[in-house]
Amino acid sequence: MEPSGADEADRLLTAAAARVEVRWVQGFPSRNVGFVNHETICYPCGNYILFVDLETKKKTVLPCPSGRVGAFAVNGASGVVAFSDQKLNPVIYIYTFPGLINWRELKGQAQLDYTLLAFSYMGPYLASYSSVPEFALSVWNWQENVLLCSKSQLGMTATSLSFNPLSWHQLCMSSESSITIWNIERSDEEHHLKPKPVQLPAEDASQIFNQNPFFSHPDTQDAYYGPVLPNSAIAGLIRDEALLFRPKDDIQPSVHPTVHCWSATSDLYVGCEEGCILVINSETLETSLLHQKFPTERRQTIVQISPMISEASLKKEGQEEGLAQSVVLAMAFHKNGLYAAGSDGVVHMCQPKDSFYTMKNYLDVSEPITSLVFSPDYSRLLVETEKVREEAVKLLDASSSHFLSADFLTPGNKYCVSVAISGEVHFWLLEDGTCISKLSLNKQATALVCCPSSHTVAVGTKTGHVHFIDATKVNTPRVVHRVLLTHFPVLCLNYDEGGQYLIAGAAEGHIFILDARPSKLFQVLGYLVLSSEVLGLSTVYDKDTELVEVMALLCPADIRRARLEIFCLPSTLTIDNDECVDERGLLKENIIQKQQYELDYPLSSAVRQKDGTIYGYCSHAPFICKYNLASKKILKDPTVVFSEERIQSNQSGRGFLSLSPNNRWLASVAEDGVLFIRDAATLETFAQAHCHSYQGGGIRSLAFSKDGQSMLINGVEDGALVCLKWKMAGDDDIKEADEYWQSTLAVLNNSIYSENNVLKSMRDWHVASKSILPSSSEKGHKEKLQRQPSVELTDEDESFINSVSIGEMTWMKQKIQKAIEEETKKFADKKKELKKGIKSLRKTIQEMMHENEQVPEIEKLDQQEFNLDAEEQERLQLESEQEVARVRKEIEMENLANCYLRDVLKQQCWDSMSVKGRAIKCFHAAYEVKNYPMKERGKEELETLEKVLQLKKIECADLKIRKEIIEFQLPTVSSKEEGEKVEEDVVADETTPIALIGSLSSQYGGDTAVLYPQMDLHTREQKINQIILLQDIIYRVKTAFNKAFDIVARQKEQEIARVKERNLRIQEILTQLDLQEEVWEPTLTDDEIPERVLTVQDSEIKVEKYLTPQQRAKAEMMAKLEMQRRLAAQDNARQRALNDMMDGVLEVKKEDILKMEIPPPPFISKPDTLWSEEEKKIFKEYEKKVKELNEERDKHRKILETELKKLQTAIQETTQSFDDTVCKLFEKKVKSEMVICQEELKINSLLYSLLLDEELSTREAGLHYFLEKKRKEKLSTAEAVQIARRQVDAYRETYDNLVAEDKILERGFRKEFSDVPMHLIDQLFKLYKRRPRAQKMKMHLDTANPYGDRPGSAKAYKDALDHLMRAMNELDNPENMPEGLDLPVWERFCSARRTKVESEQLVKRKALTLAEMQAFLQRRIEDDEKIKKDIDNIFSEVNLLQEQKMRFQLDLTVQFLLKQGQVELESSELIPDYTDAILINKSVIEELNCTIRAQGEKKIASMVECKDFSKGIFQLEWEHKKMKMQMEDLNQKARDIQTLRVSKDRQLFLNVLNYDSRVNHQVSVLEQTLGVMDKLHKEKVKKCQKIIKDLEKRISLKEQANYKLSLELQEMLVSVSERRHIFEAADTQPASEKIAKEHYQDIVQRRRLVDLAKGQAQEIAILQAEVARLRMKTFPALYEVEY
Repeated sequence: MEPSGADEADRLLTAAAARVEVRWVQGFPSRNVGFVNHETICYPCGNYILFVDLETKKKTVLPCPSGRVGAFAVNGASGVVAFSDQKLNPVIYIYTFPGLINWRELKGQAQLDYTLLAFSYMGPYLASYSSVPEFALSVWNWQENVLLCSKSQLGMTATSLSFNPLSWHQLCMSSESSITIWNIERSDEEHHLKPKPVQLPAEDASQIFNQNPFFSHPDTQDAYYGPVLPNSAIAGLIRDEALLFRPKDDIQPSVHPTVHCWSATSDLYVGCEEGCILVINSETLETSLLHQKFPTERRQTIVQISPMISEASLKKEGQEEGLAQSVVLAMAFHKNGLYAAGSDGVVHMCQPKDSFYTMKNYLDVSEPITSLVFSPDYSRLLVETEKVREEAVKLLDASSSHFLSADFLTPGNKYCVSVAISGEVHFWLLEDGTCISKLSLNKQATALVCCPSSHTVAVGTKTGHVHFIDATKVNTPRVVHRVLLTHFPVLCLNYDEGGQYLIAGAAEGHIFILDARPSKLFQVLGYLVLSSEVLGLSTVYDKDTELVEVMALLCPADIRRARLEIFCLPSTLTIDNDECVDERGLLKENIIQKQQYELDYPLSSAVRQKDGTIYGYCSHAPFICKYNLASKKILKDPTVVFSEERIQSNQSGRGFLSLSPNNRWLASVAEDGVLFIRDAATLETFAQAHCHSYQGGGIRSLAFSKDGQSMLINGVEDGALVCLKWKMAGDDDIKEADEYWQSTLAVLNNSIYSENNVLKSMRDWHVASKSILPSSSEKGHKEKLQRQPSVELTDEDESFINSVSIGEMTWMKQKIQKAIEEETKKFADKKKELKKGIKSLRKTIQEMMHENEQVPEIEKLDQQEFNLDAEEQERLQLESEQEVARVRKEIEMENLANCYLRDVLKQQCWDSMSVKGRAIKCFHAAYEVKNYPMKERGKEELETLEKVLQLKKIECADLKIRKEIIEFQLPTVSSKEEGEKVEEDVVADETTPIALIGSLSSQYGGDTAVLYPQMDLHTREQKINQIILLQDIIYRVKTAFNKAFDIVARQKEQEIARVKERNLRIQEILTQLDLQEEVWEPTLTDDEIPERVLTVQDSEIKVEKYLTPQQRAKAEMMAKLEMQRRLAAQDNARQRALNDMMDGVLEVKKEDILKMEIPPPPFISKPDTLWSEEEKKIFKEYEKKVKELNEERDKHRKILETELKKLQTAIQETTQSFDDTVCKLFEKKVKSEMVICQEELKINSLLYSLLLDEELSTREAGLHYFLEKKRKEKLSTAEAVQIARRQVDAYRETYDNLVAEDKILERGFRKEFSDVPMHLIDQLFKLYKRRPRAQKMKMHLDTANPYGDRPGSAKAYKDALDHLMRAMNELDNPENMPEGLDLPVWERFCSARRTKVESEQLVKRKALTLAEMQAFLQRRIEDDEKIKKDIDNIFSEVNLLQEQKMRFQLDLTVQFLLKQGQVELESSELIPDYTDAILINKSVIEELNCTIRAQGEKKIASMVECKDFSKGIFQLEWEHKKMKMQMEDLNQKARDIQTLRVSKDRQLFLNVLNYDSRVNHQVSVLEQTLGVMDKLHKEKVKKCQKIIKDLEKRISLKEQANYKLSLELQEMLVSVSERRHIFEAADTQPASEKIAKEHYQDIVQRRRLVDLAKGQAQEIAILQAEVARLRMKTFPALYEVEY
């Protein structure tokens, strides 16, 4: 029945006033747990702050006003919490507990988020640290909502922040690699933050002594290579990066802080990732090691602790052990010592004893500990682990992962269930969210749903299992059944409203239908496969027909639209299941009546109502679509269904929809975390709740309770489970939803009762209780199949064998296995017949093949003719052709790459060379000379060279004019003569010694006259020009050598041509002489003809050449033509006649005549006695002819032999002469190399001087930059000092005025009470001076707080003032009034005394403030003095650097060329030290050598005389000794003969006839053994050479890859340098102009000084010349000898 218009209007009015509120929130903290008072802890969870009472376990929820909770801090002493929200321009909220009143809202300058908050222990101060982009540390007075100070730390990601408990003026901030202690300095109302970074030790806990690398001076100075500069100057750094630059090898990694806490002496304890604990003095910043990491064995004894940790329990000592090798993650300080814990899961207590510490184990929780927190009274210790939060007993049972899903347990108004991703199932009380029980499945869960018809909870897992949990007793839930549907993850689970079926959606589009009733043992009824992945399921239940319609949402990737597939589940599915499914469990199409619809938009979620209305959430755009499928006709090819209505969802990100049980409310959620509830009829939003946030991933799941009064929502990553309830003005909708559920529950009550009874009777499910082994029949069938030949196994048999396994089998595999068994039994006879036929056919074919082998070759059939499967043959042939084509394509691409690489190498290393690299080898000697490969000089290089030469000419002309001006010579000659003289000056100066030039390049093609003198290379431009000129000289030397090389190369070609001509004659002579000698044929090698390498010969290709069909046809045609030509040549009548008549020649040569043989007479065979006279005459003529022929042959042979020797001698002489030429060329190459090395040594020295000059300039620029920076800092510090001094002076004036007024009050006392008698005035004055006793601080000796009760300064002053005023009230009591004094006078006296006391307190307060301001002023003065000292140090550095730079420019490195023996200096070092050496003339040494030589000759003559006389004496002595020795030898031989023993060897020598042959036989055996060993050795050598070749190939490949990488690196370096130059040119324009101006002024001043110095030098030279001239009048002249 449709609602009327009035009812609809009332319902909408009620809905408009409706809203939802939070009933309870469940979640688990993540390292942000704190005590808000002695009995309550709190922690953030998603969008809420949860407060947990430790006694009652009651939870209180505080929602964040806007989104997710960001940074969080708690102050247990004040009972307040502070947290920030996560939004643009976040706000810090201050709430009180237990009232949960929003006290303050702190709005700072943070733009994105706060990462850290920390309360001070003393005073109302709060510190905050914001993330990007400002990275600002701020200090607040949260009671007055005032930002005291702020400081930015760009790029620093802080991990922890805390105040010093003993002083709020100090706080510590640590990151993963640094610790900084911040001091808060105050001057009256101004506050300033001053950082003090701590130098952490190295990873091995050793101290790192780092000094400033920019301002540090090296201990040693190199006098040869110039000044030693810092690394920043060498790297070319000038600005702030130069201050922090260190080479990679000098950087030593430090420890990584993880946690810190303060001690009772203001020291800082720091725990590190390396497992060590450090102690840092907050004043001196000295770091010491409290405990070093060291490995220990696992603890066996654990300290037992009481359920409530009290003061007595904290004093217990555990087993004394050290920290394990683990990360320190948590620390807390107690009066008894330091408590530390980490990843080893043990709480260690560090107690100080005398001068050392002892480490003891206190608690072992066997899980990594992340936090240690003491309660405000230090009577409780909260231990937070990754899974469990402990407070001596388990306080909060936490999950190791986030919530996955939640649902209401039937009937839905008392209990609810949730599951975590890790598989932990929790049961909650719906009223207050109390956790009743917990069950772990030990599998990763994917879905959860509660059954409407029983207290069953179904949980799907990632492994494809579905677990069924009995929840009839929520205190003790248990798993009663588990089914493995598939190996794919179960994506979604859904019960129909009647609780008949459980629909499980898995991956790959599989949907399984299970019987939801425990009485049917959760039977799997069947499955179906959809066209794509299932995104969601929705069911509609008809109570009358008990028909269930299931709608599956699909989104195929090919059509990019949503698809709906709807199928029915009739009641016959559970009654007669075999008729509804096939043998493999697949549901029949005629039973489920599957329908398919295409929608117009891609949807991420869809739900369906009973009237056919479908609501979908579009995933690409934030809107909700409404479809109506009731009137649509179902076609075979479904058309696109368009939406009837579409509204904006006002949500962001991917979302989903959910319908309430009564189908009246439509809920939508998305990644923004906001819940929208709309009216299903009008789609108007009437309620919303911001229960999760976008930062936490949004909402993962949503569930309505069956009565519609509650909702369960859990987030994706925030770990919060939120229960919402309705709070509205009217309750018509609630009543309607409740009535709907009551009517449904009335129908299901009987089913719930009966099914719960069955569920209770079911046993617990265990893996061992489930039979997973194959049955005996299956084993027998498998063995039977395996015993048969493999050729007879079918695909079904193989799949069946593979399906049988020992592990758990899926339901689908079980159905397939069962179907295969039934099919095997059904068609067993048919299979036997087929196998028998196959056997006979196989036998027939084998006989035919055997018969085919016996027939002649012409009658044989191909092997392929017996192939019965032609299609398979064609398929294999096609695959092979495709594989060949693929391999051919790969080879072609590889060849193409090699060709490209060849072209690149040829272009760069061959074509670009104007002179190709080649070599010349000797014919007989092992000499090889290579030329210099040279590239053609470019146009720019030649222009630069020409420019330098012109500049050199101009400088020479300028120098000559200067000399003429200085020497006051005659006027200059004409311009023409001047030009000629300049040209002559450029020409080589013959009087300049080669030794001073430093090289011999002038003798090998180089022109040294154009060079600058080595003594005059002072400026940078001169050095650069000198380098260009030296490079030109090297080029000329190489060019001169290459010319000589080319001449010798042409000479060798000519010699080879001559040798070849002579070898032709030698070959003819050897042929005539019938000698088999090898003719030496010289050839040019590849090194001598490098062009040969670029051409590939056919003989170098070892594989058969691949020919295309066209090339193959052409080759066959050419071979056919060649064969025809040969056949035609053979049928030549003229050639045959010539061969028959004259042996193929027309002219008979002399050599041929000599080869002829004279035929003997025919009667030669008869005996000579039977010869006639005529025959005898003929025989004599025959002998005469033979003799003449032999003589002619001998003569000709001698002539040929003489000619052969002459030719061989000529070849030997010419080739030997060429070898001599090559040797001379080799010597010239060595000398050319020497000359080139000399010039390159000069270039290297100049380059080093240029580099050092650039480094000095960089160093100077860096010092000037830091000097300017320090000057700016000096201005700011001076201004700060002036401001602070003015403030102190103004405040001191105010203080002096207060002191003066206080004294005036005391002096005016008697005047004010002049009307009182004198004796009473004295008494009143004594009472006026009297003050109550000061309040003493109460020491709580029984407290465990190590820091004591230290309130803030403002609070202490207020308490003291209140105490003083109360004491003054007692003194103002009329009982203390002197006798005789009137009451009005007493009251006036009390008022005056109170005024005096208040004045004194104000003076004291002002005095403290003045002292604080004076201390602040003193610190500013110290900072100013420090900056001034730094400026002085930089000035000294600049002056020292300028001195070093001047010394470097004047102290030049000069290269001298000295012959061996001219250096009279002893040195054992590689590079001798010439600091004490002098250069002298060679003639002095020669004169000394002549004198020494003459004296030596005299000494040698006398020594020869003595030697000859001694020689005669020695000869006589030797002859005498010789005779004695001969006598002894003869006597010894006689004795040896007498005592000689005959051994076996001697007997063998005497008895064996052929002793030498026996020895030779033994030697031959040994030689054969050596031969075998040599053969084996050669084989091993070949193997090793083969391995070496393979390695060389790999090396060449790696070198090519490295070469490519080097080219890419060069390109990247060029681009980086270009961008750096652009950046410097863009940013440093003003600074460069200023520097250029200063540099110009320096150059002008230096030029003036140089001119003055040169003038003075000229005058000194003139005076020295005059002195020399006068001295030469009395001394002979010594001319320098050239050498």
